[in-house]
Amino acid sequence: MKVLMISGDPGVLNPNSDAGKRMEEYRQTLGTLDILVCRGNIFSFITGFFRGVKIIRKNKPEVITAQDMEHSLFAWIFSRLFKVPWQMQIHTDIFSPYFWQESFKNKIRVVLAKFLLPRASCIRVMSERIKESITWRLGRQVAAELFVTVLPIFVDTEKIKNTPIKTNLHKKYPGRFIILMASRITREKNIVMALEAMRGLTQNDTRTNAEKVLLLIIGDGPEKEHLRRMAYSLKLDESVVFESATSDLASYYKTCDLFLLTSDYEGYGRTLIEAAAIKAKIISSDVGIVPEILELDCIFKIGDKDGLAEKINAALAGQLKPPKPVIFQTKEEYLRLYKNNLEQCQKIF
Repeated sequence: MKVLMISGDPGVLNPNSDAGKRMEEYRQTLGTLDILVCRGNIFSFITGFFRGVKIIRKNKPEVITAQDMEHSLFAWIFSRLFKVPWQMQIHTDIFSPYFWQESFKNKIRVVLAKFLLPRASCIRVMSERIKESITWRLGRQVAAELFVTVLPIFVDTEKIKNTPIKTNLHKKYPGRFIILMASRITREKNIVMALEAMRGLTQNDTRTNAEKVLLLIIGDGPEKEHLRRMAYSLKLDESVVFESATSDLASYYKTCDLFLLTSDYEGYGRTLIEAAAIKAKIISSDVGIVPEILELDCIFKIGDKDGLAEKINAALAGQLKPPKPVIFQTKEEYLRLYKNNLEQCQKIF
């Protein structure tokens, strides 16, 4: 099977990156996989368009797949020009009001999504939440005519379970109740709310210093320095620690007391799946795959500071329920479904 993938992630071209390794697995499963990467300014997209035309004329792909609205627009144009079926991938909750409010670019992406979704040969989404939001936004009559498949990116939960602990957080930060956050540090993660919750905890915490809560934020991103300054201004120097992204997250999941996600929107929630795989205690805003893996007592409304504080207090009191039992796919099952989805797309066209 010949597939052309259009992406904005340069990591897919790096054979040593996680994304690059995933692309090689796709290539072995599909037979032929060409990747067109377009990102940055308008000139990059213009040159990318002509590179795409060249690839299609030379290799004649049977299916085109694209993530993000900008790349899906390319896929639709190529589909029209060369009569090739195309798959539209939705990796985030584009119809969340928080996604719309975040930036002018996101507003353009939502408008593009409304135009492109009914024109896609097939659609792949990361969670039932996104599938339902497409139905709600486009209307059931339009949505009923779409071929939508829920197939999130594979998470190797067995590898996480079997990874030995290299970093023990309780040895690194002795005597602390450790709340772990791990993600790209971007605006939609709403880590600001976590800092505000920590301020409330430190003001009301009457326990001894050795037992006080520590918020450990793992990751990098454009909001990191802003959040550092905010933590300092809130006098949280002893209560909040920032660390860079690590390849040893499995150890962090296994030795933290609580995993926290405060996002305004998520398409899936990869870190939630990773934390749930080792049965870590988790509290999260109601985003992505959360209702499928967490009990109601572990979920708070998006932006609900009081709800977050209530859940943290429940965790401190040892009253949180563990994640729901989830049957995780094997890599072989995932790759089979991935290929089958593209083959179905080809048949529908």
